[in-house]
Amino acid sequence: MKRGLYAIVDESTCRARGIAPCDVARAALDEGASAIQLRAKAQDGAAMLALSQEIQSLSRGYGVPFFVNDRLDVAALVGAGLHVGQSDLPVASARRLVPAIAVGVSTHTPDELASALANAPTYVAYGPVFPTSSKANPDPVVGLDALGRTVEGAGAIPVVAIGGISVERAREVFARGATLVAVIAGLFPSGAHERPTISSVAERARAYHRASRLL
Repeated sequence: MKRGLYAIVDESTCRARGIAPCDVARAALDEGASAIQLRAKAQDGAAMLALSQEIQSLSRGYGVPFFVNDRLDVAALVGAGLHVGQSDLPVASARRLVPAIAVGVSTHTPDELASALANAPTYVAYGPVFPTSSKANPDPVVGLDALGRTVEGAGAIPVVAIGGISVERAREVFARGATLVAVIAGLFPSGAHERPTISSVAERARAYHRASRLL
């Protein structure tokens, strides 16, 4: 995987901000995103499939890998990768059902990381590196030092840093060896009453992309 921005397009966040998920994905891709993930936990299967097909089509046009959060069936139908958390389908089980699928997994502790690495995932996500508002009950913050140790322990498997990574902090995260920084809220303006536009999302995606190139 290419170093840079891993843009997580969260359907609920997009809906709350009044912007279409496909527009967010397109803006991130236009500005050099290295990977895209669709997270749509509130959507039924049909709606998630339709949205996944649109974003997969966009991602393929840019030659960028696309991952679907949690839904192996949807990922397999659109030819995408799968991202799983600790309470989701295990990596080994996903590959028994769809042998060639790319699978990334979220980890938050050294034990979770070791378990994930034993199954040779496509990538491991580790964090939260900083405090985050993207989850109602976030895991404890791990910090930059733990991220650096994770990169060393992961060997050739790419590490995606997750959790509270602002544009201002992205460069130091890349400096610790992370291949990608995963961002949800960071794609949008921080002002509570500031409605995002395609151009504002593109501007922030561009800033993350630049941070990955400054080392």
